[in-house]
Amino acid sequence: MQSSNGVMRTGQQGWITAMLALCLAALTPSLVAQVSSYGNKDEGPANTQPSVLKGVGIAQHLNEQLPLDLTFTDDTGKQVQLASYFGKKPAILALVYYQCPMLCSEELNGLTSALTMVDEIPGRDFNVIVVSIDPTEGTDLAAAKKASYLKRYGHPETANGWHFMTGTQPNIDALTKAVGFGYVKIPGPDGKLNQFAHASAIQIVTAQGKLAQYYMGVEYSPKDLRLGLVEASNNHIGSPVDNILTYCYHYDPQTNKHSLIVARVVQLGGAMTVILLGGFMWIMFRRDYRQAHDQLASGTKVNG
Repeated sequence: MQSSNGVMRTGQQGWITAMLALCLAALTPSLVAQVSSYGNKDEGPANTQPSVLKGVGIAQHLNEQLPLDLTFTDDTGKQVQLASYFGKKPAILALVYYQCPMLCSEELNGLTSALTMVDEIPGRDFNVIVVSIDPTEGTDLAAAKKASYLKRYGHPETANGWHFMTGTQPNIDALTKAVGFGYVKIPGPDGKLNQFAHASAIQIVTAQGKLAQYYMGVEYSPKDLRLGLVEASNNHIGSPVDNILTYCYHYDPQTNKHSLIVARVVQLGGAMTVILLGGFMWIMFRRDYRQAHDQLASGTKVNG
């Protein structure tokens, strides 16, 4: 008869296996999200850039002066010049669009999470400037996004350091050109041109409005972010980083149009993690329960 310790070891093995599965599943979305381009039968082999992504990317314009005379609408509906956020402190700039169904939220989530582990404080030491690349988006959306990320950050007293902007197409074009942010408007699920193919990155800008550092992807090192802010405060310009891009764009395999692939992998990966892990653990628990029940029953017969 196997001892109760043997039964316990069996259960422990199940738990260990389940935890390993969790680790592997948790890695899946991050790994997939870093794929920079895809292909299909019309666009050539996999890992070649689809034609729709030509013009989409990040050109690192380090030491480039932002056009601070540009005017945007802030999250209160007020018209403000970019210059009003510069002169005394550096800034973190993010170019997104607020109705983005995919990567933009992950980018802002990553930025906000990193800032919670940085000693510098928005409004006091630097500004966070988020600008929509969609000229159809308005103040209500900008205000809602600000409220959401300010709550996520957990320090409502720093509200004066967070600026969510909207603007006109000419001003958006001038800003994205200066930053080196290339994007393309694409059809959404309804067939209308209401989504954008773009890459994910944030930029650190000096107090004088010069681009000092680029950080690619959707997750950012708090240590690097803090160092970038400190250097930008001293008007130091950083070095180019590896241009490994995470794209945000959409693919409908039923259409005959250009190849567009949904980079929803972070969200879908999370859902798949829960489903797969839950099913796997249920199977492991049932197996452990049956083994323990059979061993106890066998022990009872032997003792009898």
